[in-house]
Amino acid sequence: MRAFSTVGSFTLMSRILGFMRDVLMAQFLGAGLAADCFFVAFKLPNFFRRLFAEGAFSSAFVPLFSRILGRDPTPTSRHNARIFAQEALAVLLPILLVFTGLMQAVMPWAMLVLAPGFADQPEKFALAVDLTRLTFPYLLLISLVSLFSGILNGLGRFSEAAAAPILLNLVLISSLLLFHDTAIMTAKALAIAVSLAGVVQLLLLLYGAHRMGFSLSLPRPKLTPAVKRLLTVMLPVALGAGMTQINLMIDVILASMLPEGSLSFLFYADRLNQLPLGVIGIAVGTVLLPHLSRTLAGGSAVEAIHHHNRAIEFALFLTLPAAFALAIVPQPLISALFQHGAFTADDSQATAWALAAFAAGLPAFVLIKVLVPGFYAREDMKTPVKIALLALVTNLVLNLLLMGPLRHVGLALATSIAAWLNAALLYLNLHRRGQFALDARLKSRLLRVIASCGFMAAVLFGLDHFFGAGRGASKAMQVGQAALLVVSGLGVYGVASLILGAFRLSEIKNWR
Repeated sequence: MRAFSTVGSFTLMSRILGFMRDVLMAQFLGAGLAADCFFVAFKLPNFFRRLFAEGAFSSAFVPLFSRILGRDPTPTSRHNARIFAQEALAVLLPILLVFTGLMQAVMPWAMLVLAPGFADQPEKFALAVDLTRLTFPYLLLISLVSLFSGILNGLGRFSEAAAAPILLNLVLISSLLLFHDTAIMTAKALAIAVSLAGVVQLLLLLYGAHRMGFSLSLPRPKLTPAVKRLLTVMLPVALGAGMTQINLMIDVILASMLPEGSLSFLFYADRLNQLPLGVIGIAVGTVLLPHLSRTLAGGSAVEAIHHHNRAIEFALFLTLPAAFALAIVPQPLISALFQHGAFTADDSQATAWALAAFAAGLPAFVLIKVLVPGFYAREDMKTPVKIALLALVTNLVLNLLLMGPLRHVGLALATSIAAWLNAALLYLNLHRRGQFALDARLKSRLLRVIASCGFMAAVLFGLDHFFGAGRGASKAMQVGQAALLVVSGLGVYGVASLILGAFRLSEIKNWR
């Protein structure tokens, strides 16, 4: 819990700064041509980042690195872990350099795949290519950040890796404040700032590794047994991560064929949906993976199952009320955050519907982040791949069925349904093998959490109905209403949870 609070608090700071960034982006970019082009340009390096760096590489590297360290690291195990990290860096860096250069050369053809709907608009297509060439070096930099984050996380130090996204948002916010004369200028400044932020993040992680005594040299690339094992483990993880990222890319491709602004509506809705996902799901998963790996290395399977139950209990305690709230009152939240400047009331409404659809799958998104470490910690990389492939096919079919009648909202809803299928199959596979089962405490707490969410939902629905007639009269009123909804929801959920026994104050005190 202490490790989660570290990761979660830094992630929360990053998300708050991310909202400030998104508010400025909504003001200066709006939801038009320049915004669509930048969001595509930001998507492509992030696609490969999540696929290789934070997906395949991190998920494979952290368990292997943690097992080499052992449950109680010794000087010998630390030395062996450092050698493994250096060997991994020596192989990773040249691959990234070659791949980055290749993508710069073939970017126009890559854009035809990524955003085919832009092809019949030469100005839009050219801008998207230019912006993506500016953002793509971020992949190289953030992949190195991922390596050093894995080292620090394996050592049980989470602060630098969790703080790195804060620097990204600070750099992007600075570019928005300095360069916003036109939407095109803003988009180009943001694209340059993305790669610059990667440099700043890497410097922070290098400093953190140095403080922990893990400065790395760069030996000649060799396929040592440890590196071969890393690559063997990475392959199925890359396929699994690829399924998730392909799901997201399918949404981008299909959204580019919908009316202008659809990509932007999905982006802004996903940003709000990502707040609880990042603060809760990613934070719990980040802490859980090295912890489970070390626990299983010590031979304590029963203890691992216990900790997995507590991780899910804690994650759902925070996630379910967020999902209820985002689904019930998306409009006032979107209006308060984004509706000003180039972002209109119609844009708010379109974004709110997408947010409600994403919120329906929020618990599933978080559960996936918490369940997958149960496989990776046991070095089972293939099962999540098979499940992700089935979810990918489901998402594609639902996209094609729903985008006609529901447009961009159908894409968001399809993503949520596919996420629930993914989470359910992950749980069933762990349960069938005897590697995880819901214990009595989790079952009892879950029912109490759902009941508490019901009370909160009723209050939010009533307040939203009461505010309905006067919403939008002024920006101050929008912000005030949204703030009151947030405070009221938190208060009602907290009191209801305490009365119903969804949590106890003594447990929170013991986390310190």
